[in-house]
Amino acid sequence: MLMTELIAKKRDGGTLSPQEIKFIVDGYTNGEIPDYQMSAMLMAMYFRGLNHDETVELTLAMMHSGEVIDLSAIDGVKADKHSTGGVGDKTSLVLCPLVACEGVKIAKMSGHGLGHTGGTLDKLESFPGLSVNLTPEQFLRNVNEVGLAIVSQTANVDPADKKLYALRDVTGTVAVQGLIVSSIMSKKLAAGADVIVLDVKCGSGSFTKTEDSARSLAEEMVAIGRAAGKKAAAVITDMDEPLGYAVGNALEVKEAIACLSGEKCGELLELCLTLGGCILVAAGKAPDMDAARGILLEGITSGRAKRKLAELIAAQGGDERAVYDTSLLPSAPVQLEALSDKSGYVNHIQADSVGLVNLHLGGGRATKESVIDLSVGLVLHKKVGDKVERGESLATIHASTPEKAAEAAEMLRQCYTITDEKPQSKPFIKSVIV
Repeated sequence: MLMTELIAKKRDGGTLSPQEIKFIVDGYTNGEIPDYQMSAMLMAMYFRGLNHDETVELTLAMMHSGEVIDLSAIDGVKADKHSTGGVGDKTSLVLCPLVACEGVKIAKMSGHGLGHTGGTLDKLESFPGLSVNLTPEQFLRNVNEVGLAIVSQTANVDPADKKLYALRDVTGTVAVQGLIVSSIMSKKLAAGADVIVLDVKCGSGSFTKTEDSARSLAEEMVAIGRAAGKKAAAVITDMDEPLGYAVGNALEVKEAIACLSGEKCGELLELCLTLGGCILVAAGKAPDMDAARGILLEGITSGRAKRKLAELIAAQGGDERAVYDTSLLPSAPVQLEALSDKSGYVNHIQADSVGLVNLHLGGGRATKESVIDLSVGLVLHKKVGDKVERGESLATIHASTPEKAAEAAEMLRQCYTITDEKPQSKPFIKSVIV
């Protein structure tokens, strides 16, 4: 096969065969196909799209480009969760122990954050001493003995996605549904779980801005998971404002612990109960979603889920005392209230801009080499629909210096739209695809 002929075929609207897709993925991963030719192919895919069969074959070829994790040494049903990303998304810190304490094993490989989106690993590293770099033997042992482990993805898993995503990022070809689906699902399938649940965001804080585009993405990912022999489900959720109240690594950990402690946590708890319900039903641990919800709530009220989080932290070398005493987590030296300059109702909060406030404070990475400050961020006091008076606090800024705190407070005020009329409420969970 010649790459030039395949580029022309896709450019002209042709459908790539499984053999051709495997040739492209293997050739690019192995360095036989240069960046300039792969860039041309990605642009052809961007304009022509990928049909379902092409997306399936691309996903499987990427999945098999490196190591496929063998979890057969782990007893019981293994589950994994993926979020398409958002601001204030600390779901895994609540969901994983919540599900693990019901006997479903969580063998999760995750990533560090880049830009304004926070990474699960950064949040976990807020616990003093915790390591996300376990050997394969430690990883399997922790999942078997504790019920869960959350670690950094190994270099050998899905190398095709690493190369392709880096190239998509610099060639303006990220926003193609087939490429997004194959990127997400190839990693999830290579991670070896039996059950895959997907949290697909839509709104201003997500790369899928509309509910229709999120639904299309979710349906295709679920279909591909099932085609690969997995039990898969997706939940479409709102990301038109940050998830929960805290944005920033250690601050989000504190909110997750509060949720596991039984404190009212609104949409964060609702999301975890819905995702967890999908997992328990698929794993045969509950007959339906209502029963699953009751089981999960009991895990919180009994304290079992919070104890499971402490077990996870201890098993990965962290100080589990911080689960019960959050003063042991990193704390910023400066706190400043961001005061509203008008009265009315919160009509909208620009979620991605709130993420940029956290990035400005040092809580995110501008580049992969950036060193982040785990202690900084903000805690919102007003969400969409809330009444606010002029001079009332919209949020507490947690910063390293007074100057950064003042700048962040002004930036945050610009994220809020305050109107005289109270906005109509809209559902946080848009739909569940099972």
